[in-house]
Amino acid sequence: MMRGITDNRGNLLLVGGFVLAALNLRPALAGVSPLLPAIMGDLGLSPAGGGAITTVMVVCLGLLAPAAPALATRIGLDRTLLAGLLMVAAGVALRSAGGVPALYCGAALAGTAIAVMNVVMPGLVKQHFPGRIGLFTGLYVSVMVGGAAIASAVMVPLAGEVGWRAAAGSPALLALLAAALWWAARARRTAQDPAATTAGRAGRSRPGDAGHRPYAALLRTPATWPVMAFMGLQSLTFYVLLAWLPTVFQAAGLPADEAGYLLGLTNLVQIAAALAVPLHAGRARSQTPHVVGAALLTIGGYLGVLLAPTTTPWLWMIVLGLGQGASIALALLIITLRAPDPASVTALSAVAQSSGYLLAAIGPLAFGLLHELSGGWTVPLLAGLGACALQLVSGTLAARPTRT
Repeated sequence: MMRGITDNRGNLLLVGGFVLAALNLRPALAGVSPLLPAIMGDLGLSPAGGGAITTVMVVCLGLLAPAAPALATRIGLDRTLLAGLLMVAAGVALRSAGGVPALYCGAALAGTAIAVMNVVMPGLVKQHFPGRIGLFTGLYVSVMVGGAAIASAVMVPLAGEVGWRAAAGSPALLALLAAALWWAARARRTAQDPAATTAGRAGRSRPGDAGHRPYAALLRTPATWPVMAFMGLQSLTFYVLLAWLPTVFQAAGLPADEAGYLLGLTNLVQIAAALAVPLHAGRARSQTPHVVGAALLTIGGYLGVLLAPTTTPWLWMIVLGLGQGASIALALLIITLRAPDPASVTALSAVAQSSGYLLAAIGPLAFGLLHELSGGWTVPLLAGLGACALQLVSGTLAARPTRT
């Protein structure tokens, strides 16, 4: 009986540490935009200089994701997540503590840490929760989305009370709390099962699993490319509207505050979709119906914004949020399901997220350029619909039950 009680406590600690770690995947990134006017005013930055803070972080998400599997192979998935949390805390603290050089260096460090954690989270699901992949994928993705929404909502009021530096540095406390809880969970797990330490150091769930997979071999596997394309295209169609949706609504005649509320609404709906869809999709042999449904909902949201932006815009945001929340959850679920072991999941996650975030970084820029060239929002939104169609095709191919 005592062993059962101890195991239950250890499992609760593991789940709690995992969830709190997921909560740290976005606040350091999403909390910058609301504070940009204060940061720019205090440090004398131009609009381009202010926007570069987020750009630095997003570029790091793409370029440095491939470093995560090598790190996980050397020190294990558990320790890699712990290192990522500590790096987030250090980067966020540095970003808010000094002048312009510290601002950008801290942003790069935080972006690197988030890139590493993004990559290892699917591998950790495979390693610690192999029988409940759908549940824990949905849980961590919904918590990740919720963390971004919370950070966006609280930063301005918090800065009004304590100043922008303390507000921008506050995610460091959350990261340190998550690191402490994850360390405690890992220590308890090691004490209960010493063999888990050996497996964890190799980045494997059990001795004998495959180690770090070379990227060249992974890229020669045909099934890898649809997964990469699906991850990239759903990221692009998300970040395009994240960057431009309020501006599109304002151009259609909606007040600025209403445009902001509508963006908040679609983000809230994404949380529900990200939690619910993997629960069902994770038990299915093929995720094709879920991918098709998510893509069609995203297309429906784009069409609503294009054809009738001021007619029931709340409905378009609900439809869009369901599609986009389901899409990111399905992309990460497919990565976890298609690879046979935690090391392979981590490698596939690295190549998919690297390409995904690099493509996502290009999307808002291309959308803005199309607006500038065409003089309106019809051409950019039609281009977005084209990307949604490609997302549908690549997602359908990626959802086939083929192992990489």
